[in-house]
Amino acid sequence: MASAASAVSAASVNHGEASAEGEKPASQSLIMTDPQTGHTPSAAGSVIEAVDGISGATLLIRIQNIASTANLGVRLDLKKIALKCRNTEFNPRRFGAVIMRLREPRATALLFASGKICVTGVKSTHNATLACKKFHYIIERVGFKPKEYMDFKVQNIVGTADCGFPIRLEGLVYAHSGYASYEPELFPGLIYRLVNPRVVFLIFVSGKVVITGAKKESDLSTALTKLYPVLVEFKKVHVAPFPTNNNPSAAAPAVLPEKRSSTTEKLMEEV
Repeated sequence: MASAASAVSAASVNHGEASAEGEKPASQSLIMTDPQTGHTPSAAGSVIEAVDGISGATLLIRIQNIASTANLGVRLDLKKIALKCRNTEFNPRRFGAVIMRLREPRATALLFASGKICVTGVKSTHNATLACKKFHYIIERVGFKPKEYMDFKVQNIVGTADCGFPIRLEGLVYAHSGYASYEPELFPGLIYRLVNPRVVFLIFVSGKVVITGAKKESDLSTALTKLYPVLVEFKKVHVAPFPTNNNPSAAAPAVLPEKRSSTTEKLMEEV
């Protein structure tokens, strides 16, 4: 009896070792490196640094949103998902996808019947991959069998930066007319399209900049490093200060008394 029990325990241990060896880490089983770009999602935070390209000073870029896509490789019953999952919305008359939200990481996903997912609302690629893993797990718990490897891709990264000085947009669009467009009657910002890396800048008079169209965090910093010397070239030099109590020279001029015409004076005397 003892020998039989020891044999059973040894078999169970060997079986456990085989299953442990056969399993792959969750990070490797769900997310793959993009073979075209060679980009693997990083754990970068919502703030990244860039060099100004002149003096070597550091510029801060704050990531505002990341849009990514994945493919589960299986057809989905959207009505079943909406009935069994929390924090979901499904109105097929308005939009043909289930809207699912996560609290941690804070993300929103669009689940389509074809099995494709669009994840948005995260502020780092690390959180984007983590959200995709959680959506993969939720769909698996509902009863579907998604494929092991998701075709995860970051489609768009939006970031903002502040140059710290006002910019002459009219001069910038005149000198770089091949890359820039500026229609102040339609939109207050200048649109600057950079070729390499392929990103789009929205430049405002105040010096605030919005960067969109990037696929990697490094594209944001590289693009800002290239464009910053151009922005410095068209920096506003003479800016009129706002009138304050501490600056009496910039105060508003005194109102002079109104001069009355001779006709007005005669009418006043008659009255």
